[in-house]
Amino acid sequence: MNWLWMSLYHALAMAWATFWALVLGFSISAALQVFVSKEQMSRAFGRTTIKSVALATGLGAASSSCSYAAAAAGRSALSQGAAIVPALAFMFASTNLVIELGIVLWILMGWQFVLAEFAGALVLIVLVALFVRLLLPQSVREDLRRHAEAKRGDDDCCHHHGNGHEHHHGRELAPETAAGGQWTAMANAFVMDWMMLWKEVLGGFIVAGFIATLVPSTWWKTLFLEVGPPALRLIENALVGPIIAILSFVCSVGNIPLASHLWSNGISFGGVVAFIYGDLLVVPLILIYVKYYGTRAALWIAGIFYLTMVLAGIIIDLLFNALGIVPTGPRPPSAVEHSMIHWNYTSWLDLIALGFFVAFFFLHLRGSKRA
Repeated sequence: MNWLWMSLYHALAMAWATFWALVLGFSISAALQVFVSKEQMSRAFGRTTIKSVALATGLGAASSSCSYAAAAAGRSALSQGAAIVPALAFMFASTNLVIELGIVLWILMGWQFVLAEFAGALVLIVLVALFVRLLLPQSVREDLRRHAEAKRGDDDCCHHHGNGHEHHHGRELAPETAAGGQWTAMANAFVMDWMMLWKEVLGGFIVAGFIATLVPSTWWKTLFLEVGPPALRLIENALVGPIIAILSFVCSVGNIPLASHLWSNGISFGGVVAFIYGDLLVVPLILIYVKYYGTRAALWIAGIFYLTMVLAGIIIDLLFNALGIVPTGPRPPSAVEHSMIHWNYTSWLDLIALGFFVAFFFLHLRGSKRA
């Protein structure tokens, strides 16, 4: 039974490494719902302009969210009146333009991958803006926003009175906020997001743990072309990279160890980059998109995400090869094959996050009893 315990251990290790980021991301999502009015969100991100996309990208990078929390924050922004492109730019930036991801990349894979990750994320955001404008039908945009606002309305139905429901929306959480209870309102939004997504998050960690334990490295290596015309190899690797990310169930910073393993076993530079971007397309997240936006809009979003990830990987590979900064020579051994639990700064961040987590649930339960 050693394989079972090792699989569960690696699942716990990945949860340990990302718990603080989950709490931070869901806290940002809750703050957007409570402290930012729909009118303010509409003014800042209500239109797709260079300024709004740049601002959303900067705020996303500052938020340092994991993929699940980024999805929740993106949906919150849409429900608050943000345009589609700035909301998506925020999601990509909050998972691909963050300091902790850059540090892990530098340690495990080198500065070239850090530069590729940041440059590619900007390319990816530009491509998303282009393809949403050119490819996404207007009817799908309307479905996306309608489902986001409807889901927000469902989340806000936290208080029951008699046979009816008291609905809240943004700053219209009047009974609580008027009494200075904005933190209670934020706690309610925080708990609602957790209650909606905890099964998908937990399932993603568990499946990733089993993959890390049971799938041999030779299996990954056979998926990627290593011989033949360079152009064919580049395209095939970039196409397969995000698919591996989708099937691996590993999100955000957690997919860097597997990226290191793939690089050691022959995947191209652009394939690694495309794989890293696939954190927003893992199976649990696609199910979350369906829950947030409906099946039709979720499939359109997933398709546009996949196309942009592949093209961004190809563009970065071509650019970095032209500049001569792609690592050459024998591939290094896999730096990290499996996640491990260590007592370090992440542990302290987890303990701080646990304090906020407990406080939010306490405020939510206290508010529910009063209601």
